[in-house]
Amino acid sequence: MFSRLSAFSALLALAVLLPMPLHAQGKEKMAMKAPPSRTASVTGTVVDVSCKFGQGLTGAEHRMCAQVCSDRGIPLAILTDDGELYLPTSADMPGNAQNDRLKEFAEQRVTVSGKVFEAGGAKAIQIASVKKA
Repeated sequence: MFSRLSAFSALLALAVLLPMPLHAQGKEKMAMKAPPSRTASVTGTVVDVSCKFGQGLTGAEHRMCAQVCSDRGIPLAILTDDGELYLPTSADMPGNAQNDRLKEFAEQRVTVSGKVFEAGGAKAIQIASVKKA
């Protein structure tokens, strides 16, 4: 009986003490700052990242495929003439996918304006507007 009571007390102490550091860590994560941004316009081609980089598929003949892939959740991105890839993001929490805003422009040149972020070697743009270039 005593060993069961001791085991229960030990488990109860762990259950109370262990979540505390995890809870504190969660608050630190929420306090993280976004990387610096700048407002800019980016001109490039809307690409289906899976087909473009995994299969080498691109161009007008790939347009319908890119739109189908977009509907299935494959991300669309903007690839500039100098080879920079911009991942579209949203300021919403949690971020909304931006495929719906780019799908009609698949495999076409666009100019996208918004906040540009650079972090970890990647570039992202929070789309404010998009128009055919």
